[in-house]
Amino acid sequence: MLVVGDVITDVVARYRGPLAPGTDTAAAIRTVPGGAGANVACWAACRGDAEVRLLGRVGEDSATWHTRELLARGVRPSLVVDPRAPTGTVVCLVDEGAAAERTFLTDSGASLRLEPGDWSDALLDGVARLHLSGYLLFAEPSRAFVAVALKAARARGVPVSLDPASAGFLAELGRDRFLALAEGVDVLLPSRDEACLLAGASGTADAAARLSRRFPLVVAKQGAEGALLARSGRVFARVSAVATTPRDSTGAGDAFTGAFLTALVAGAGPRRAAAEGCRAGALAVRQVGGHPPAPV
Repeated sequence: MLVVGDVITDVVARYRGPLAPGTDTAAAIRTVPGGAGANVACWAACRGDAEVRLLGRVGEDSATWHTRELLARGVRPSLVVDPRAPTGTVVCLVDEGAAAERTFLTDSGASLRLEPGDWSDALLDGVARLHLSGYLLFAEPSRAFVAVALKAARARGVPVSLDPASAGFLAELGRDRFLALAEGVDVLLPSRDEACLLAGASGTADAAARLSRRFPLVVAKQGAEGALLARSGRVFARVSAVATTPRDSTGAGDAFTGAFLTALVAGAGPRRAAAEGCRAGALAVRQVGGHPPAPV
C-alpha cells in the first residue's frame, strides 16, 4: 500500500479546561511525530502484514527524525526534503475532559508543497492500493500532484481511497470543488462533520448515503458511535465502536483509516475492515499523539 500525505511535527498540549486567556493554563506538553498521512501509514503498518510506503514532503529541520520514527513503526518512507520550507507543525490543544476533544493550530509548512515533479509512476510498482490524505487538496501545488497521482492510478487499475481530513479546510475550499477534485476515488473515509458538510445533510446516515451515489464505498467515522458504511445510495452496515476511556483523540480517525485499509488489502470485506478500524481507533485514543507506539 502507498500512502501519500502530510508528515507533521505535533506539539500536544493536554490541559484541564477552561483555558485562561491572557495568563497561564497548566498543561502537559509533548512533541511527537504526526500528520494525517504519516499516522495512517503507521497504523496500517502496525495492524497488517502488507508493506506500507509513505510519500510526503518535509523540511531539512526534522527530516532525519521523522524518517527514523517512521522506520521504527514499520513504514518505508520516501520523504522529499524541501529546501525552502520547514516541516509542518501542528499545536494540538487537548481538553482532558471526558471526550479528550482536540483543537488544532496548523502551520502546514512543507507538507502541502508536494508537486507533480515529486511523483513517479514507479511509486505504484507492486502497490495494491493508493491512499491520499485530503489535506493535499487544500493547496495548489499538492492539488496538481493529486491529479497526476489519480491519473497514474487509474491507468494501472490501482484503487484509490481518500480521507477528507478537515471540516474547517473543506468549508474554505468548498464542497463542490472538493467533490470534483476527488472524482475517481473508490473509497471515501470522512468524519461525521466532513460527511455532513460534503453531502449538505444534517445526519451522518443521510450524508453517507448521499455521498455513496458519487463514490463506490463511503465509510463515515463517528468516533465513540462507531462507523457507517454506505454503497449505492444506502447505508448497508453499522459497526460499533470499542468502549474505552480516551486520553487524546488526536489521530483516532487516522488509526481507523490505516487499520481499515490494511484489512482491505489483506482481503477483508468492508464490515470486517471497519471493525478493525474501530479497534485501532480505540487504541489510538488511549495514548498521546497520532502514531502508534514504536515496538520496543
